[in-house]
Amino acid sequence: MADVHLLDVYGELKDIGYQGVEFGNGKKALVRTMDAQMRSTRLFNENYLAFLSALDEVVKRGIKHVVLPGDFSDDGQPLNLRGLNQILEDYSENYGISFFAITGNHDPTRPFGDKGGKWDFLGKNGKAQPILSEPHWHSIDSIMEHPPLLSSDIREAGYKEIMDILGDQGFFPKEEYLFWATPFSKYRYEEYSISQAHEAAAFEQRHYTIGPSNMGLPDVSYVVEPIQDVWLLAIDANVYLPKGDGKEFHGSGIGYNRVVKHKKYLIRWVDQMVKEAHRLNKTLIAFSHYPMVGFNDGASKEIRKFFGDTAFQSHRVPDEMVSEILADTGLKIHLGGHMHLNDTGIHTTKEGNTLINIQIPSLAAYPPAFKVMTIYDTEALAIETVVLDSVPGFDSFFDLYRREHSFLLEQESENIWDDGILDSKTYYEYTYNHLQNLVHLRFLPKEWPAGPKRILTTLTGHQLLALSHIDKRFNSKELEKVLQGDESDPAWQTALAMAETQIIENNLKVDDFKSWKGDTFILGLYTLRNADKIALKDIGPHRIDQYRLIAESMLRNRESEVLEPLKLFVTIFEKQLKGAPAANFYVDLIKGQITPMTHKDLIEKKETK
Repeated sequence: MADVHLLDVYGELKDIGYQGVEFGNGKKALVRTMDAQMRSTRLFNENYLAFLSALDEVVKRGIKHVVLPGDFSDDGQPLNLRGLNQILEDYSENYGISFFAITGNHDPTRPFGDKGGKWDFLGKNGKAQPILSEPHWHSIDSIMEHPPLLSSDIREAGYKEIMDILGDQGFFPKEEYLFWATPFSKYRYEEYSISQAHEAAAFEQRHYTIGPSNMGLPDVSYVVEPIQDVWLLAIDANVYLPKGDGKEFHGSGIGYNRVVKHKKYLIRWVDQMVKEAHRLNKTLIAFSHYPMVGFNDGASKEIRKFFGDTAFQSHRVPDEMVSEILADTGLKIHLGGHMHLNDTGIHTTKEGNTLINIQIPSLAAYPPAFKVMTIYDTEALAIETVVLDSVPGFDSFFDLYRREHSFLLEQESENIWDDGILDSKTYYEYTYNHLQNLVHLRFLPKEWPAGPKRILTTLTGHQLLALSHIDKRFNSKELEKVLQGDESDPAWQTALAMAETQIIENNLKVDDFKSWKGDTFILGLYTLRNADKIALKDIGPHRIDQYRLIAESMLRNRESEVLEPLKLFVTIFEKQLKGAPAANFYVDLIKGQITPMTHKDLIEKKETK
């Protein structure tokens, strides 16, 4: 379960005794505003309930081992760390589940902690309630916000405090583990003893140096054998680069592109663990917060060209050289998070080594899901993606959001979120509606190039297909007329007629193409990017056929320069459609191959395991 981003909505800021805003029958909740959620790539509030629901599903399936590949907390605040640990301890004690966590860039946000707080918790009467760890950090808008509350429970903890609270979740050895070690420990498997492991686990023993001053920074990577012959390799891929005098740090969000440069010892350790696992006939499963292989289904080049170097998370794509280095350690399988995407990436090196990177979706975003791995032997395993649909109580805070929405309307705020999301019947539908709001409130305004955005948000599907039939004589001037509603140009009328003929020849309906504008095509891209083939049921097979027809027709047009930006867009869409299996699939670790499987196939395979 990656990117849980747990905010303890039923927790308490102990130093000030604050439990949040009242709702329902006198209950209280520490929740963020819906406005904050609708502009973030993750939910802050309902994912708490989704996490409990996911853990209940784990219990129902009889699963006993759960890995948490980073961003298990909202921002490493003591409030949230305590709440998370209590949940994990409860499930451990009541159901015998063992948890194995590794840090992400949200836990910690800085290696030794930092001030913290959010100015968009929800307060009384729909108004925002800032809660900060230090005063004078935020300029208060007295109309839109209550006076700030101050609490040290909202600061952002560093590694040491995180380890102190969550140490039992894999970060330290236990008697029941068959083996446990770190990149800094010296003992071999045959020499292992729990006393040696405890010595190696001491926080001061787990540091590396960085920068010209050789500053010591924590690294909490570990390898553990929780059951016979299975090794879990937890890699702390956070890299915090010091600023200036070393008192402050840049955030960690880039991942392995920085690891190979600043934590080379970690690559050597991975290589060593792969060799040891092979020597001892262990199945080695690596997990960390960041992807080791590209997650754009081969469309990274087009994405950078269309969106730029930082939008669409392009700066987080591992370089091919980085994937090459990691794959040539001999590592075969890696579970990653960070991206909030359901995806499978495969990289085969010049030496013939294949690394399969499985991207785990976030429970706090569309699609809300976790992965179940079934290990058959050292050579084979299967992956099942479990999507959360029903989450009990996911709508608990909806009345609070309705009051917030009314308050924003009263203040005549701009770009208010669509309150239609509060009609969601399931948690799955809620996350899908969250993605729609996110596209319109954040991605389109901040990431999209103006030209293609205007075309796609103005023209219908029928008009977009017609656009694929224009020639080089139809230039930007003629296109501008169409965008302004003037379709009288004879060349354009011919293109519309050609589009209609093409639709009919493909056994589709012209009215269906006229019923939507290109902004639904944009949403389709984000839906597919987030969920992979899981998205097909949300987009719908007929709409997919329409998108494909437009894409294929545009890519065949080699005359029009006007189409070039849109051809990039549809190329990205096409490649996202053709990615490796990412829902349910079987992995042959020897051949480095994956084969798609239905849910029924997986069940039958488990029964014959």
